[in-house]
This record gives sequence, C-alpha cells and structure tokens, in this order.
Amino acid sequence: MAYVDGDINAIHRLLKIAQGDTGQSRFVANFLLAWWNASRHGGFDLTDLWNVDQAIAEDMIKVFRHAATFRHYPDHYGLGEHFEQLVSYWRLRRRALK
Repeated sequence: MAYVDGDINAIHRLLKIAQGDTGQSRFVANFLLAWWNASRHGGFDLTDLWNVDQAIAEDMIKVFRHAATFRHYPDHYGLGEHFEQLVSYWRLRRRALK
C-alpha cells in the first residue's frame, strides 16, 4: 500500500500548528507527541478533537488513520528533529516554567 500524499501533507500542517503558542497548538502537539511516544510524552484525550477547528481535526484523523495503516513512527518520515523540538517546547520548557 502506498503512502497518501494528503496524509503526509497533514502531518506537516499539524507540525506547523503545533509549533505555535495557542490552545489549538497545545492539543495538536499532544496528539503528535502521543504518536511519537505516548508513555514518555503523554497520551491524547480524543475529546480534545472537539477543541480544534474542523480542518485541524480532519488532519488529525488523517494522521491517525495513516499511523494505524502503515505502523510507522514519525522518525520513519525523517521528522524526528521536528518532534524533538515539540518536546523541547511543549514538555521541557513548560515544565521549567511551572
């Protein structure tokens, strides 16, 4: 089964949103980090889909379906560095501010 370009594009759109500093950015970051390593970076509450714009929720659903179908972590797509940046911003920095 071949990758769907729309799924890969959705991953990149979500990464861009997660790099922001809004409530929606936080929900997207939580979703992406749960995919990367839920036991280390926390899970994702599915009801948080209700807290993002519909287009964002649809991208999250695409990525969820893609991950379930192809069974790859983000590193497989060369995105490890982007996810490390999310950890640095959303987990390490936030922890230090508390």
